[in-house]
Amino acid sequence: MTAEETEVGEPLPRQRRHTLFFLEVIRDFSPVFLDTEVDMGRVLAHRAAALDSTGVRYSITAYVLRAAGRVLAGHPDANAAVEGGPQRLRIAHYPFVNGKLTLDRTLDGRRVVLGTVVPNLHEAELDDIQEHLVRVRDGDAEQLPDFEGVRQLHRAPWAEGRERFREAAGSLALRPHLTGTFAVTSLGHRAVDSFHSVGGTTTTFGVGRILDRPVVRDGRVTVAPVLRLSLAFDHRVIDGAEAADVLTEVKESLESV
Repeated sequence: MTAEETEVGEPLPRQRRHTLFFLEVIRDFSPVFLDTEVDMGRVLAHRAAALDSTGVRYSITAYVLRAAGRVLAGHPDANAAVEGGPQRLRIAHYPFVNGKLTLDRTLDGRRVVLGTVVPNLHEAELDDIQEHLVRVRDGDAEQLPDFEGVRQLHRAPWAEGRERFREAAGSLALRPHLTGTFAVTSLGHRAVDSFHSVGGTTTTFGVGRILDRPVVRDGRVTVAPVLRLSLAFDHRVIDGAEAADVLTEVKESLESV
């Protein structure tokens, strides 16, 4: 067999189809990126106290989801979604805040990114959020109803799955229940200080690791547990000033737990 006749490579695993479909539908997203540092001293103290008193170990992302949900309830444009081309763009505002969290899971023997939507974060308590996260984190990804749509995409022929994904993503009524009204993605469990990600929503928060860093308090340098929190926002929907307000208010919420 000649070099010209040798087939190089192999088909992409079907378990990655949903990621490719997602990347295709967010091409119109116009991202701008912001970041800040958050003193997580109060969050960690609250987390330790809860573990001692109830045995529940709250996830850092649970705190971020709760804070962002309450902040976005006061910023309806940042909690909105858009669909269509530049001259026919449609915007939908929602009376609720749903947060999508990305998860590192294994499906059909392959490591993939899956998303779960935590509903009603404008009013959900920390226990409700944590219960949802534990269920999807520890449950069987092959059986959980949360991921049935993704499993169906993997089983369907490529063209059919792609069309079904595009149709669902194009529905402003369905989108908040499929991808949330905002997104949170975290790599803080590894040696990642900060990163920026586009979650397909008007706002996406990126969560890095918490490290002891030098900070200034009352004119003196001290050490505090600091989280680097990023925000990617869709410039088609909101401008930098409002995005900066959102990020600042989430920072303040986390620092006042």
